[in-house]
Amino acid sequence: MNQTHPQSRRRFAIINGDDFGFSTGVNNAIITAHERGVLTSTSLMVTGRAFDEAVTLAQAHPNLAVGLHLVLTCGKAVLPPSQISHLVDTTGNFPNNPLQIGWRYQFNRASRQELMLEIRAQLEKFCATGLPLSHVDGHLHMHMHPVVLRILVELADEFKIKAIRLPSEELRLTLGLDKSNLMTKLIWSFVFSRLRHYGEQQLKLKGIGFVERVYGLLATGRMTEAYLLALIPQIQADLVEIYSHPAIAVADEPTNGPLGNGQAELDALMSEKVRAELIAKGFELTNYNNREAI
Repeated sequence: MNQTHPQSRRRFAIINGDDFGFSTGVNNAIITAHERGVLTSTSLMVTGRAFDEAVTLAQAHPNLAVGLHLVLTCGKAVLPPSQISHLVDTTGNFPNNPLQIGWRYQFNRASRQELMLEIRAQLEKFCATGLPLSHVDGHLHMHMHPVVLRILVELADEFKIKAIRLPSEELRLTLGLDKSNLMTKLIWSFVFSRLRHYGEQQLKLKGIGFVERVYGLLATGRMTEAYLLALIPQIQADLVEIYSHPAIAVADEPTNGPLGNGQAELDALMSEKVRAELIAKGFELTNYNNREAI
């Protein structure tokens, strides 16, 4: 599938690091990948334990685009439990089961009302940093839940949401690169292809940007140098996002994935071979702030 691209055909790649603010190790990895690698964008967890540090680092790196990594599962809320008791436990944490909480968002009216409050609170906390809001995505992609996405679309004008991540990658391509966790990939591909279709309709009506393809969902935790070097030559779309979860292990800190995965993904973002492959296939590195691309 290697092919040359006409000089007039411009191609853009957004390289995003998720979970900014989760920990010092994640923060350091994202900044390192931005300074010395191909990372152009990141997504900030406003309730992360290293949130303040992340904001300071972002302010010192104005070329790093920063979006909101909306946390509605497996993490902490902004609002106190007394205001969103249908969403969180007494310590202010969301359930760790996305299916459980997704069901609640869909069918429990009180949860939906509180959901609007919490999403607004996370957007407000992001805006209070003074950082331009590059885009919105979500932890474990809970932002793709139809109820959540409709709220984001409703709040788009108020909070100047210009772009939202809509995961979309070819199942056949992914399986050709890595057939591990086959059943999970089959299920996720089925579910997210339908959520993507719904999301496109909602975002187009509001004029909110999204890219043609987003790679990372079906190979989560495995966005290694070898994987990217095999993936990039097969990408046919001209506007793509590739996201991963780079991290540096720090003693006594929690990890945002299996130990070692974050370092492998950081190494991939630092790889000169990956940079060279992107250039060879005609990709310009960009981010969601580039209105020419999005």
